[in-house]
Parts: sequence; structure tokens; C-alpha cells
Amino acid sequence: MLTDLFAGQQYDSTNFFLIAGPCVVESEELLMEVGDKVSTICRNLGIPYIFKASYRKANRTSASSFTGLGDETGLQLLQKTGAAFKVPVTTDIHGHDEAAVAAQFADILQIPAFLCRQTDLLIAAAETGKIVNVKKGQFVSGPSMKFAVEKIVRAGNENVILTERGNTFGYQDLVVDYRNIPWMKEHGVPVVMDCTHSLQQPNQTTGVTGGNPQLIGTIASAAIASGADGLFIETHPNPAVAKSDGANMLRLDLLEGLLQKLVKIRKAVV
Repeated sequence: MLTDLFAGQQYDSTNFFLIAGPCVVESEELLMEVGDKVSTICRNLGIPYIFKASYRKANRTSASSFTGLGDETGLQLLQKTGAAFKVPVTTDIHGHDEAAVAAQFADILQIPAFLCRQTDLLIAAAETGKIVNVKKGQFVSGPSMKFAVEKIVRAGNENVILTERGNTFGYQDLVVDYRNIPWMKEHGVPVVMDCTHSLQQPNQTTGVTGGNPQLIGTIASAAIASGADGLFIETHPNPAVAKSDGANMLRLDLLEGLLQKLVKIRKAVV
């Protein structure tokens, strides 16, 4: 499944894989800057890499929030970035009618956490034949994600990834239950830890989601120690001016040091 996507990359097969990039397609310049930096770091550390950016942000707190540059533009820029750095790309979809379109540009289709039970969406993604990465809902347990996997497999697609991103804890916070990592691995699919969205503080009265990016390293380290196969990290050169999820993204210049540490942890636990 994933090894075919990584065929053109030089990497350590014992390493975790990384899904990383800015939250949303803001501009071609941003995608190229992040893609260049992260692909270089991953190549040097032997980490297989998947570039990530949302071509459209459908789930926003405020109606005035940035949603994207337009679907066609966003998808084309995403594909262009992957081609430039010879890495696979992923983006999220929010409706069943988006699946076939996005599949023309992306190697992996991501299902947002809030939509992990949306049967028509899961089936449409499965029918594209692409790898489907389903984020575990904030309201769902790891064991119950077997039903999402079953829907995709029954639609004829066995290429599934599950991503942990925390559980709702009160109205304005999330907490990570690391038992979900081994529980979801029991479903026979790769399991990823979303190290940035799991630190969100949603439902703020300002209309802008908060976050605790200073704890990204803590979340990532615990995930690797718990057996996660991959990590999901949103990163931006200047999160303070990012057009989406700036409050919980990792500053791009901090990524290399974090990944160096995580590679050491991985070597200690495999």
C-alpha cells in the first residue's frame, strides 16, 4: 500500500512515515517553501514523506474564515507540489461528490474526523481506488473505528489508514487516549497520530480555534513510543499569519529538531 507510494524516495524502512504541510493551500509560494524544506529534512533523516494541504476548508468556526483559493486551483497546486519534490500528496474531502475529482490530483484521500461515520463519503472515497485515511472522530473510540474500515473494505478497497486526533474533553479542549493507537492497529491498518489537531482548543467565543503547539513534541514522542506507524504534523513558516489553524501548527524551523528526536525514539522502540 504505502510502500508503492514511497518507491521513489530513499528512506529507512524501520522509520515512521510523515504526513506534513500547511493546513490549507494559501499560495503556490507557501506550498513550494514548505514542500522543499520538509522533503529535504525527511530525505536526510530517512523518513518517508507525504505532502499535505487542504484544497478547501469546509469545516470552519466562522463564516468569515478563509476556505481556499478555489477547488481547481487548490488541487492543481497540490499536485504540482508533489511532482516538484517527487512525493505523494494528500488532501481532505467533505462530500461524496468531491471524491472522484480530488482523486485525480491526490494520492491519498483524507476523511475529516467529524465525517468518519459518513457512509456515502467513505464509500465514494473507497471507490476511487486511492488510499483512504480516516481521522477518528473526537466522539469515537479506537475500537469502534472498525466500522469505518469495514465500510471502505466492503466497497472494494483495502487501502486504509486510521488517524488518531484526540477526544472531546469538555467544550473547549481535547485529550489523547494513547490506548487508541494499539486498539486501531488491531484493525490491520497503519495508524497515524495527528500531533497538531489533537492540540486544538475548539469552540472559542472569538470564532477562531485555539491550540497548544508547545506540546506537539510531547504528543509526537508519546505516539511513537505507543507504536504509531506515522505522524501527521501541520507546519507553516509563520503560524501567526496562517489563514487556517495557525494556533496549533508547528513553526517550520522547529520541525527538523523535533524529527531528529523522534527518529531516536523510534530506533529505541522498534
